[in-house]
Amino acid sequence: VRDLYGTGTQARQLLIARRLLERGVRFVQVWTGREQPWDNHQNIHESISKLAKDSDQALGALIRDLKQRGMLDDTLVIWGGEFGRTPTVEGRPGKAAGRDHQSSGFSMWMAGGGVKGGRVHGATDEFGVHAVGDQQVHVHDLHATILHLMGFDHEKFTYRYAGRDFRLTDVHGRVVRELFA
Repeated sequence: VRDLYGTGTQARQLLIARRLLERGVRFVQVWTGREQPWDNHQNIHESISKLAKDSDQALGALIRDLKQRGMLDDTLVIWGGEFGRTPTVEGRPGKAAGRDHQSSGFSMWMAGGGVKGGRVHGATDEFGVHAVGDQQVHVHDLHATILHLMGFDHEKFTYRYAGRDFRLTDVHGRVVRELFA
């Protein structure tokens, strides 16, 4: 099994995550990176190649492993971060090439748990900077969709703060049903 996942830190974390799920743990979050390795304001060409290779093997193994064990249909796997990277390289004097934060158009992926695989939802402009078109997904929509896939009605999922009820998805969240299998 370790050959399938690889030998890096992320591989070990994902194998442990699968073992936790197999034993009935309902929510597992894997955070990768010591000292924020994905935050590539410099040396992006070197670091991204290694990070992507390690991620590809380990994440591919997790998906295959969950599927072989009959767990993928009931397990929602999400890979992404709170923002992406600009499509252009920063040119800071004295610094190796890197990319800045990008919040207006970036990628995440989902597998299993009722999500339709093998497709793309949404698009960016020709420069890869801004989300465009009618398939844009706001963070409230993403939260509503994840909550729905977990069996919650996002409109009833509230928390109390300062004497008032709030929704995690605010008043804007909608379930993105086009993502479902």
